[in-house]
Amino acid sequence: MITPTPFDLYRWIADARREAVVMGVLNVTPDSFSDGGRWIDPAAAVEQAMKMAADGAAVIDVGGESTRPGSQPVAEDEQVRRVVPVIRAIAKASPVAISIDTTRAAVAEAALDAGATLVNDVSAGRDDPQLLPLVARRKVAVCLMHMQGTPATMQAHPQYQNVTAEVRAFLSHRLQFAISIGVDPSKVLLDPGIGFGKTDEHNLTLLAELKLLAEIGPPLLVGTSRKGFIGRITGETDPTDRRFGTAATVAWSIANGAAMVRVHDVEPMARVVRMMRAIQNVNR
Repeated sequence: MITPTPFDLYRWIADARREAVVMGVLNVTPDSFSDGGRWIDPAAAVEQAMKMAADGAAVIDVGGESTRPGSQPVAEDEQVRRVVPVIRAIAKASPVAISIDTTRAAVAEAALDAGATLVNDVSAGRDDPQLLPLVARRKVAVCLMHMQGTPATMQAHPQYQNVTAEVRAFLSHRLQFAISIGVDPSKVLLDPGIGFGKTDEHNLTLLAELKLLAEIGPPLLVGTSRKGFIGRITGETDPTDRRFGTAATVAWSIANGAAMVRVHDVEPMARVVRMMRAIQNVNR
């Protein structure tokens, strides 16, 4: 798999059915659910980003605020303090595309100025009304994710009549809203938000019916890596032990319409993605 340059990211979004890619998770936070504090030192974070790029990540997703269940918001200036030095150093050292994982326009703008080219917003533009106008104005890519509630409340009592239909309707609505305020539809990704306001059954249903979400149109980003529902099914309490369960969900997601997967363990998951795409592309 060839790692695209930041400019190639946009070309890939327009033609994402041809090649699935891996997004590497880089949490520069003290409290993320599986690696909190591990990459909070900027030098360590940049070293990890370089390793993930070498291991096959096409995009590095840098986040300065944990969105694990029960987490609390982090002030914008603190997010900026955490992410900007890391993004600037990655952009200087590597052609890998960089994503900023934030719901706040001020953080996104600082990250874009530092070298990011994709805004990954778990609130789909609802948390900060200035974020999507910023995306439109800067002509950058954005990922819109479904979440029921907020990170602090989302796992309290998630309820749906039909989870796939409701997630599909939400993503379709947010896509049309983003387009209506000037976001380029060719630079949009959609994320069903596995683990964000969903029970285990909801997560499994969304994965089982992923093709219905892919029918919306934009490329799908799916993030299952190390998540709690995998541990509950496989019996692995330590998130770092959930590699095989994650690999199963990554393979399933690629087979059922995902164009990008967001993972912590880049090297093995990049191999899974490469194998799945080889099977899909045979005789095409």
